[in-house]
Amino acid sequence: MKNVVVVIGPGSIGQAIARRIGSGKHILLADLRRENAEAAATVLRNAGFEVDTTTVDVSSRASIHALVEAATAIGEVTGVIHAAGVSPSQASPAAILKVDLYGTALVLEEFGNVIAHGGAGVVIASQSGHRLGALTTEQNAALATTPADELLSLDFLQPDQVKDPLHAYQLSKRGNSLRVMAEAVRWGKRGARVNTISPGIIITPLAKDELSGPRGEGYRQMIELCPVGRAGTPDEVGNVGALLMGPDGAFITGSDVLMDGGVTASYWFGELAPK
Repeated sequence: MKNVVVVIGPGSIGQAIARRIGSGKHILLADLRRENAEAAATVLRNAGFEVDTTTVDVSSRASIHALVEAATAIGEVTGVIHAAGVSPSQASPAAILKVDLYGTALVLEEFGNVIAHGGAGVVIASQSGHRLGALTTEQNAALATTPADELLSLDFLQPDQVKDPLHAYQLSKRGNSLRVMAEAVRWGKRGARVNTISPGIIITPLAKDELSGPRGEGYRQMIELCPVGRAGTPDEVGNVGALLMGPDGAFITGSDVLMDGGVTASYWFGELAPK
């Protein structure tokens, strides 16, 4: 029986984590666009990994369920890396909530039904979730525990409440970390773990879209004024992903690791604080 690692959204970060945990395992890459999955597969195969590809639409339960079936047909799912999503410059508020919030809830629900004993998952959230103001206890609970198919009906996620793509993104990423906390309880009953990573500005094609988009000046300011004084690399996220998914992270579940070069620290207590 093969051990299967599923990578949803095999971009720079997804690949970086897969390279660290995928040796000796069967890696299944899933992307909305087959050509993206195939391009990533070529790189990984050339580095000696065993790889298959498929397509997935994370905003569709049927599509996620088909991915689960494809993975379990290969073997036991011992790892899930969920790195798919859209950024504020790429989509409308409704699309961001559907892909980044609802889609992540679907992935956690569906793979939580099959994750192997000793398995682990990691969801790529964002520093943006840490810059959203405090939500109410009821809102936190709703984002964490509302059944996925009812999530987008929550009153505080309606179009009259969420009018800006950045607000939708922040809500989605806060929701990801809350949802992972709740799912960690369920995954734990199967002997598995799941965590989120909230990266800051990591130099990927998505980040380059943001740097050249309407929020580019703000992004450059974050890089210049954060304590570390630079952007991050996918390999640095890969290191944290390997910790969370490997034996050294066996006591870590339901957690969120903020790795943003100190941008959030500067936002709340430093030079990036809103004037």
